[in-house]
Amino acid sequence: MQVEPVDCMQVEPVGCLQAAACGLYAGWAYELSTGRGLGILNKVRGRCPQLKKEISMHENTMTTMMTGRMLSRRSLLSAGVAGTGLIGAAALSGCGGAEKPAGSAAPGDTKLRKVTFALDWTPNTNHTGVYVAAERGYYKEAGLEVEIVQAPENGADALVAAGDAEFGVTFQDTMASYVSGSDPMPVTAIAAIIQHNTSGIISMKDKGITGPAEMAGHTYATWELPIEQGVIERCVEADGGDFSKVEMIPSTVTDEVTALSTDQVDSIWIYWAWAGEKCKLAGLDTNYFAFADIDPVFDYYTPVIIANNGVIEDDAEMVQAFMDATRRGYEDCIADPKGAAEILLKAAPEFEKELVVASQTYLAEQYQADAETWGEIDQKRWDAFFEWVSDQGFADPIEPGAGMTDKFQG
Repeated sequence: MQVEPVDCMQVEPVGCLQAAACGLYAGWAYELSTGRGLGILNKVRGRCPQLKKEISMHENTMTTMMTGRMLSRRSLLSAGVAGTGLIGAAALSGCGGAEKPAGSAAPGDTKLRKVTFALDWTPNTNHTGVYVAAERGYYKEAGLEVEIVQAPENGADALVAAGDAEFGVTFQDTMASYVSGSDPMPVTAIAAIIQHNTSGIISMKDKGITGPAEMAGHTYATWELPIEQGVIERCVEADGGDFSKVEMIPSTVTDEVTALSTDQVDSIWIYWAWAGEKCKLAGLDTNYFAFADIDPVFDYYTPVIIANNGVIEDDAEMVQAFMDATRRGYEDCIADPKGAAEILLKAAPEFEKELVVASQTYLAEQYQADAETWGEIDQKRWDAFFEWVSDQGFADPIEPGAGMTDKFQG
């Protein structure tokens, strides 16, 4: 989707959120690439004084993004959702008439500790446990008022590192880019949302891609990320195939069903809980293999909940309270996937109910899987993946246990 620059000063003053949406959409989807994002934020600030404080809070995060410290897969998958990110982080608290953020407490709950939880993307079934904990009052019982926001285009990592959110969602492979070196980002994974890596390669059955080796001679929609392509190479060659014959094409996929059924691409990296279930519901006749089944080193953690290191050090009791309430939310998702789906649909009514229920039903067996409790992170598996990443030269050597803690596991 081509995003055109927008002059926020031309926006009619029909409402503060509209002006913010215009300016922030331009700031992230277009101006970020030209280095003028902060200028567009200043225009929004002038149009909406009540957003001034919120925008200023996130200025350091945007600067971090623009200086290129971290580039996640999300910046390569932005079509159709580019404008939603910082609006969630900066404008959810909004101006007069703005909707109350998900997870907020009722007026008068002044004794609750306010914290922010940043999603990695738009709301989806990876996040349902957090919405359940908010909806059913588990956070309030823990003394917390949790504001659930959508993160900027580059994900929650920088928001959490900058202290603009106490907690967020990311992926272990994304963390590999910043947990090593002389200046690691100050974030730590405190829980695994899903116990095992459920991602893999999907293709139409008539393509004959029954395993990684058969990807040779076929197109693959790549995000053009080193670790991503390294995983594909390792799987193809481990299966006896020739990686050099895999035709890499830049991914423009926004809907897997359409891309596969219209031959836009032969194979796609998907997360089964959403795209896989969507293809099933659409009646597509597909082949699929999971990376974790090809090589155990790829049974890494994706996604995870991260916390700001300063918050962990200074307020461990609050972090534990947040984790305990969140665990209750995910335990409810495991016990009652249909009820959990209904709660997520309140937060994201634009989703098809059938898909949300199917995804929740699948994840009910995946959130905890064979772990003793939800959220556990096995350091051996964590370290094994990071060791592979370092061995391939995708990151500086990563110390054992870097970027994760089991301190808050049940």
